[in-house]
Amino acid sequence: MDFRKILRYFVTCIKWLVLAVVVGALVGPCAGAFGVALRWANDTRTGYPWLIFFLPLGGVVIVWLYQAAHNRDGGSTNAVFTAVQDKVLMPLSTAPLIFISTVLTHLLGGSAGREGAALQLGGAISGQLGRRLKMDADDCRVMTMCGMSAAFAALFGTPLAATVFTLEVVSVGTMYYASLVPCMLSALMGVGVANLIGLEPTSFLVEAILPVTVQSVLQVVALAALTGVLSIAFCQLLHVAPKLYARFIPNAYLRAAVGGVLVVALTLAVKNMDYNGAGEHVIHAAVAGSAVPWAFLLKMLFTALTLGAGFKGGEIVPLFFTGATFGCAVAPLLGLPASFGAAVGLVTMFCGATNTPLASIFLAAEIFRGRNLTLFALACAVSYVCSGYFSLYSKQQFVFSKLTAELRKDDVE
Repeated sequence: MDFRKILRYFVTCIKWLVLAVVVGALVGPCAGAFGVALRWANDTRTGYPWLIFFLPLGGVVIVWLYQAAHNRDGGSTNAVFTAVQDKVLMPLSTAPLIFISTVLTHLLGGSAGREGAALQLGGAISGQLGRRLKMDADDCRVMTMCGMSAAFAALFGTPLAATVFTLEVVSVGTMYYASLVPCMLSALMGVGVANLIGLEPTSFLVEAILPVTVQSVLQVVALAALTGVLSIAFCQLLHVAPKLYARFIPNAYLRAAVGGVLVVALTLAVKNMDYNGAGEHVIHAAVAGSAVPWAFLLKMLFTALTLGAGFKGGEIVPLFFTGATFGCAVAPLLGLPASFGAAVGLVTMFCGATNTPLASIFLAAEIFRGRNLTLFALACAVSYVCSGYFSLYSKQQFVFSKLTAELRKDDVE
């Protein structure tokens, strides 16, 4: 027995325990402050709806900020995937840029989420910390993943989902198990710090508890299959929008201004601001059993116009909105309670677009307080398969096939 190897092993374990706590303690306050700032931005816009008329100007400011900082990634969530896959670091400027630009997008009425920004915020800070500590590329990758987990968990209050999402999302079919303990500790620290700041975890109460019967299984499978297909449409829309903008409006400043004008015009057309900002009140209403039947289509359009033009934020909360309102509208047609259908739609839309079935199951357990977990797990599995090889993130890699126990072949589409 080589006691020196055993000693080195435990020293390494202790090192990562300490570093994980440090990352959570560092990223947690930043992510918590980010969440509080977004809450202020959405509340302020609700109180002063005329702020939306400044959205085109806000888009121009965001483009200028990124160009002035020479940030080549332009605030894309794909930068985080590149950092993990290729073991490169995001510039530290990513953190303040994504913080300011996302808050500005929400304040002025752009339709966006927050998790993409959180992943960039946490990944940039923790990765650069690894560099300052003179860690090698492999260790810096783990540090980046710890920061991603801490920021995601702090914003949503879901440490289990945040941890598994970080391990699962980069390469579909494989997981970075070496990062499990550090990411979990960082996520727990992030949530703890966010709670101290006053950022409440995301949670919903679904009153209906469905028994697992042949009928309920078939109903849930049908709904999950539909949302899996809808997630494909959502992903494709978000990928096509920036290409269309770039094709017809090559100038980035003009592109952002025009995108802002389009969002303002669409807001005036629908005569309400339910689709601006995060729209969390609509998600809560849907899970309570009330949603406009076409709300999911409008949210998809608002989000594509916003993010495609160069505004910043994330896609996950718009996914929640789209899935919840779609599920609420379709569930009664399948014989399911509208509230339960909204809950299923929320998690399956997330699963289908991000290809993270395990993280989605943990998300359902955390935000729906463990109710109906067996049916949620089934729904996530079905959505994962039905969404095919489409993804929100162009840098996400599909390592294994979704249908057979083998490496995915390039011609499987």
